[in-house]
Amino acid sequence: MDTAVRALEQVFLWSSTTFIFLQTCRVSLSLGCVYVAFVVSVQLGLIKLRAVRGAMVFVNPLSIFNAFFYFTILLSKINAQSPDVDTTSSSGSGAVGVISPALIASQTTATVAISGTTTSFQPEFTVPAAADVGATLLPNINDPNATDAQTVCPGYVGSNVIRTALGLNATLTLAGTACNVYGIDIDVLNLTVEYQSADRLSVKIVPAVMDASNTSEYILPDHLVHEPTADADAETTSLTNDLSFVWSNEPTFSFSVYRVSTGDMLFSTGGSKLVFENQFVELVSPLPENYNVYGLGERIHGFRLGNNFTATIYAADSGDPIDYNIYGSHPFYLDTRYYETDSSSGNLTLVTSNITNATGEYKSYSHGVYNRNAHGQEILLRPTNITWRLLGGSIDLYFLAGPDQPSVTSAYQVGVIGLPAMQQYFTFGFHQCRWGYANWSELQDVVNSYARFSIPLENIWTDIDYMNQYRDFDNDPVRFNYSEGATFLSNLHANGQHYIPIVDSAIYVPNPENASDAYTPFNDGNETRSFMTNPDGSLYIGEVWPGYTVFPDWISGGAGSWWSTEFVNWHNKLSFDGAWIDMSEVSSFCIGSCGSDNLTLNPVHPGFSLPGEPGAVIYDYPEGFNLTNATEAAAAASASASQSAASASSAGPTPASSTTPNYLRTTPTLGVRNVNYPPYVINNVQGDLAVHAVSPNATHADGTQEYDVHNLFGHQILNATYQALLDVFPGKRPFIIGRSTFPGSGMFAGHWGGDNASKFYYMFFSIPQALSFSLFGIPMFGVDTCGFNGNSDEELCNRWMQLSAFFPFYRNHNTLSANSQESYVWASVIDASKAAMNIRYQLLPYIYTLFFLSHTIGSTVMRALAWEFPNDPSLAAADRQFFLGPAILVTPVLDQGATTVDGVFPGVGKGETYYDWYTQTAVIASARQNVTIDAPLGHIPVYLRGGNVIPIQEPALVTRDARKNPWGLLVPLSLEGSASGSLYIDDGESLVPNATLYVELTAFNNSLCASARGSYTDTNPLANITIIGLQRSVTNVSLNGMSVTNGVSYNDTNKVLTITGLQNMTSAGAWSQDWTLTW
Repeated sequence: MDTAVRALEQVFLWSSTTFIFLQTCRVSLSLGCVYVAFVVSVQLGLIKLRAVRGAMVFVNPLSIFNAFFYFTILLSKINAQSPDVDTTSSSGSGAVGVISPALIASQTTATVAISGTTTSFQPEFTVPAAADVGATLLPNINDPNATDAQTVCPGYVGSNVIRTALGLNATLTLAGTACNVYGIDIDVLNLTVEYQSADRLSVKIVPAVMDASNTSEYILPDHLVHEPTADADAETTSLTNDLSFVWSNEPTFSFSVYRVSTGDMLFSTGGSKLVFENQFVELVSPLPENYNVYGLGERIHGFRLGNNFTATIYAADSGDPIDYNIYGSHPFYLDTRYYETDSSSGNLTLVTSNITNATGEYKSYSHGVYNRNAHGQEILLRPTNITWRLLGGSIDLYFLAGPDQPSVTSAYQVGVIGLPAMQQYFTFGFHQCRWGYANWSELQDVVNSYARFSIPLENIWTDIDYMNQYRDFDNDPVRFNYSEGATFLSNLHANGQHYIPIVDSAIYVPNPENASDAYTPFNDGNETRSFMTNPDGSLYIGEVWPGYTVFPDWISGGAGSWWSTEFVNWHNKLSFDGAWIDMSEVSSFCIGSCGSDNLTLNPVHPGFSLPGEPGAVIYDYPEGFNLTNATEAAAAASASASQSAASASSAGPTPASSTTPNYLRTTPTLGVRNVNYPPYVINNVQGDLAVHAVSPNATHADGTQEYDVHNLFGHQILNATYQALLDVFPGKRPFIIGRSTFPGSGMFAGHWGGDNASKFYYMFFSIPQALSFSLFGIPMFGVDTCGFNGNSDEELCNRWMQLSAFFPFYRNHNTLSANSQESYVWASVIDASKAAMNIRYQLLPYIYTLFFLSHTIGSTVMRALAWEFPNDPSLAAADRQFFLGPAILVTPVLDQGATTVDGVFPGVGKGETYYDWYTQTAVIASARQNVTIDAPLGHIPVYLRGGNVIPIQEPALVTRDARKNPWGLLVPLSLEGSASGSLYIDDGESLVPNATLYVELTAFNNSLCASARGSYTDTNPLANITIIGLQRSVTNVSLNGMSVTNGVSYNDTNKVLTITGLQNMTSAGAWSQDWTLTW
């Protein structure tokens, strides 16, 4: 018993010491240093503390001292959580804006005796949780008393039709008495229809009058979001457009878009009324039975959206709830329709059932629809129709004819939103991060551990821990000081590795009564008017990690250059290699300008506990943890129950709830918009639009309200960061990963899936989320591997490290205080990670080439099975497997405890063949058969699709070294004995490379040809070629007519021809000249 107590005392002593040190440092760094010096002195015997006998079970006087100090701090936090609050706000936002003077006085000073010396300090103030509680709102879709605009609004009548070279213009006039149901009806609208290219049709409806008389109307300008215009040759190419626009006034104005080649109606407002108000726009279109619609992000959901779902689009800082709106805003969808083909007549019959004939012949057509609107909105997917509801702005629709997904996605990127950025080569290596790396030494330990276990590590990241009190562009002077950082980064870069820090979206406002709290980035930004304001012109001051903060106004003229200057100045002190942009929805932890009258409290603690703080200790584990770790799971469950009970007890009795909630409802007012509480309530994950976000009435430099551009903040900060990194690294491609995105954000950055959880189901959801971002033009996508929230475990991390190895962005990351989950923590995960990374790093040339094609022609990197096999309706909802490019099929285990996985091999029976990556043997399967595949823990089934030539290189621990290794080629042949592929090479980093090389690889008629164009010089030789699926033995092999006598072997069992030792024959470089290999 005594041994257990002593062990418990040691745990308490060091955990409490850490806690007290961190808390005192947040008040004053010098105070924290005094405390550490005191503890060290006691431990060394330089200071003697008198034992207090019988007072506690602890015997070490320092433990008793810490206990007193620890509970004093906790008490101050508890006292800070229930202040008197004035719920009015001078900013007019309905915010928690003023905290009572009595509370401020009670928080002014505190004293503590340290080594006999009394020290006064201001303890950290905790913002009340009530500061982020909004109005009680009932989403319109859940409100049984909500008015249906279709039943009360008059619609419009079209007139004054004028044909143009590319379409038509018309006037739309309100057809009756204004309904003003969720806004004020706009009397007169302008309609513009334009065939902009061979595959794009634009339909635009805007208010006819846009002047000072109706400034509440907001039309999204081109300088914020690209507005597509007609191609230069549109008058010629549009004649072949497969889309047709038809309009009618029966009974009111409606329009329809048809596919000319099939006569299929793709979109039609016929049978419904157009509603166009200053805070509510609605249009309705029918959809076929059991339709296949994808996109409309961002959310955690299956790939096919289904026909009973509401997709809300409003950027929200919310930790990956299923089915709700989260970080990004992507008002785009892909619609795929399958038709059964009559083999005798060629007639097409629309498929409306999920059950199809395995022997039937099918053909699909796909089209895309993009609504260029940045307002909050929701799209109602119902069994027979789609309803688009917007909180303002205009109707700005772009129809993309397809006729297949690759055509739609390419047209969307090339002609509408912009092509994705080309990434630097190193970014495709493995990334390690976590919230909770305490200092440079711990970071170095992580780097060393990866090296010790020979696990590739390309990039090490830090979360907000590195910051000086969570402030952008400033490192903690003790734990992450610049001098130690310079040494760490010098060694890191010498190893060919890279460092990526987080940068948050809010800027700390210094305490005006504390001269030592000076913060230059705020001062510089304030001088250049770079921050959002309240309607009265004062600074809008919300709250994020560092305390009360301001938010960059990207519409202002000065914010971009200020942001760039901060990055350049910071990089002069810390040689980072990219940027991770977070909190960019934009997030704020309180409603309204809550810091306006409370800056003298800064820095403040958020109104919620951080992970690991009392009441927020993490006890959650993946599914099945109780089966694999029963004792630990039982202990965690008990501790979790105790924590929940303690939290409930401290919260006091639950107030009696009314049977009928008092919902806030507003009605339209002529000449005034209610931006904080619009009359139409979207199904926002946070409810009130101002909860955990900057309030809609925050104001930009040109008078624009946040209500109109909220969904653009993430897009704009990525653009600004891209420009800033061009200043930091002139001529180099910026590497940025961002959280909130919008159509076109892929031009600047990649995206990670946000704050997922350590659960098997979140591992599954990573696949449909990645496929959706392929549609959105952001191919550089990955998730927090092994899970962010909660504790991971060995089985989940084993499976997830292997799955993520086939995502473009590959990063392990988890939350503060959760168990460590680096790849080297568990022995089996080490082996699993190395096995999957071995494949990934061999495939880096292939992945890099895929990104080049994505960057230049708008093709996808991660691909749904349905995209590669568009005429197989059984694949319409397939999202548990995926292709990496055209050649690699990945079939991961996604269920806890499973040792097998079911997978299909699309196209088998219709000319396709697949080969196991590991054995190189052909897969035996039937058409549309779900095959059960052995997949013990540590094995991820990966397959080569026949008909592809795949360039590979020998792996290394860093990409710098892998790029120096000899080349190899994998050639899985089609059933006809042919294959093709390509390889793109450049210097791996330049924004505009001085030289490039593009190699086309073709196998046919017992030969393999390489033909290159470009001036980039690559001197790595060709080492080996593996021909897979070769049905006859080979005796003679020659390269450019020269016999290859050594290193040739044929495996008659696997039907594989292996040719090795080609270095001498290609010593000038594998691609220095064109060549033909024959056998």
